[in-house]
This record gives sequence, structure tokens and C-alpha cells, in this order.
Amino acid sequence: MTFEGAVIKEQGVTFAVIVVKASATLTTSGAQDLILAYQRFFPGIPIILMSQDGRGTPTFVGRKDIVQFLSNISISRIPWKRYNYAA
Repeated sequence: MTFEGAVIKEQGVTFAVIVVKASATLTTSGAQDLILAYQRFFPGIPIILMSQDGRGTPTFVGRKDIVQFLSNISISRIPWKRYNYAA
């Protein structure tokens, strides 16, 4: 499995941001299922999903305080990385 994401430590909180398709963030239950699935790659830290619309505007889903923080910064500041995990 390969995906784009980042692990960030900000204000004493470590969390992961995972890039997903816009359709993954349309429903709360679908987003929560995906968050739980990614938890195996980043155990013990909050997972935030990030999708973008056709204009590149990001949408974040996850823990409200982290979503609020991410909504106020440019996504270009996020240290994106490609993760590769064997199935």
C-alpha cells in the first residue's frame, strides 16, 4: 500500500495527516472507517484525513482541534511524504 501523508508535531501534539480522495470525506461514517484503517500505520496518534476539491481547496476530517489548526495554515507547509507498506 502506498499513500501520501505527513506526521506532524505541533504544540506538543503529534498527529498524522493522510491524503485521500474527496469522496472519502463525504460521509462521517466513511471517513471514520478510513481513519480506523490508517490507525494501524500510525498507532497511538490521531489521524486526520485531507482531501482537495477541483480548485485545490483542502478539507480536513478528524479531531476538531487539529482540523481547526490545519485549516489556518497553508498545506504547502505540511511535510508531505510517500509511505510504502507491504500488504
